[in-house]
Amino acid sequence: MMDIDDAILEDQILDDRRIFTGSVPKEEICAHPGFFAGMCMKCGQPADDDSAVPLKYIDKNLRIANNEMARLRDKDFKDLLCHRRKLYLVLDLDHTLLNSARLSDIKEEEEYLSSQRDALPDALKTSLFRLDRMHMMTKLRPFVHTFLEEASSMFEMYIYTMGERSYALEMAKLLDPSEKYFHSRIIAQGDCNRKYQKGLDIVLGKESAVLILDDTEAVWKEHHKDNLILMDRYHFFASSCKNLGFSYSSLSQLRIDESETEGALPTVLKILRQIHSLFFDKGRKDNLEDRDVRQVLKTVRNNVLRDCRIVFSRVFPTNFTGELHSLWRMAEQLGATCLAAVDPSVTHVVSLDSGTDKSRWAVKEKKFLVNPRWIEASNYLWKRQPEEKYYVTPAKNNRKNWPTNESHGTFER
Repeated sequence: MMDIDDAILEDQILDDRRIFTGSVPKEEICAHPGFFAGMCMKCGQPADDDSAVPLKYIDKNLRIANNEMARLRDKDFKDLLCHRRKLYLVLDLDHTLLNSARLSDIKEEEEYLSSQRDALPDALKTSLFRLDRMHMMTKLRPFVHTFLEEASSMFEMYIYTMGERSYALEMAKLLDPSEKYFHSRIIAQGDCNRKYQKGLDIVLGKESAVLILDDTEAVWKEHHKDNLILMDRYHFFASSCKNLGFSYSSLSQLRIDESETEGALPTVLKILRQIHSLFFDKGRKDNLEDRDVRQVLKTVRNNVLRDCRIVFSRVFPTNFTGELHSLWRMAEQLGATCLAAVDPSVTHVVSLDSGTDKSRWAVKEKKFLVNPRWIEASNYLWKRQPEEKYYVTPAKNNRKNWPTNESHGTFER
């Protein structure tokens, strides 16, 4: 990523040359491209612009005018794409790359993480950190260091968290101790333009070249959700489940962890490689700068449940418009066709109850009868999952028997 000061200074030098040669009148008014502590970064005069974009994660006093932001993005975009063949990747922290818990929230059945540290497996020991200064314990997600190393060859990466800056910087030290991945590109809650909402307006990357990895869709502005790859939540500590209102045991309570080779991060890395390859495909006839990674992401996602025709039964609340439900939208994003009523073309009935008319029809007509986790698992694993793992059976006809991803956080891979 370019240095903001250097980029604006470079243009100042060019302008000075134009003035010196007489090609621009000396009295030309400064456009005030950027501001630092109420002063224009170009002409040095007191100035400000309420509509300028604050880049507090670079410096708390830095604001860049909208036109200048567009110019800087375009300049960086061309360099990144044409010369470095990279895109942008915005990474959430909690539940995506790692999981943290306050020391006071560590449950009795998790005490072994501290009291028996020497006996812990090496993979756990090297990814578990007790941060006494912050009164917390942090567990890095399996494969995270390999993920960052390989992703950095394809993307310029940002950290973007709803946590405080002090926390974000501490986590960055664990993830990137050599400071080779993120540099100043660490955005925390206090850097956002709107409280409790993330947006790409403060990211120095064109939206058409940005991908986002995050476990929470709701924190992103609506028009940035096309950039989002939703991550399966990483619930290592018990408090992680409790804080979100879930009663399921965490990975630490079960004394297990995600797979280093088939977990969430290696799975999504394969998708990122595929998207990167398709975006930079030399066989494409369109101009590289005109391509949109959101369209590539949409194409890849649409292939997951392509040719599936789905009807839902007793999944949505009474009088709820099915088309508005997250499961309906998720299935369509994966390429499935969702229908309101059964017909011979239906391939799957998604239900919580094997006793409904539609469920019985599915059994009679030898259609797949699966619970909602089949859609969620296919979404998080980017692959149509074996239906037999998600069959609805008479013994499991109660809604509480079908926890969603948010309930536990790890799909079997």
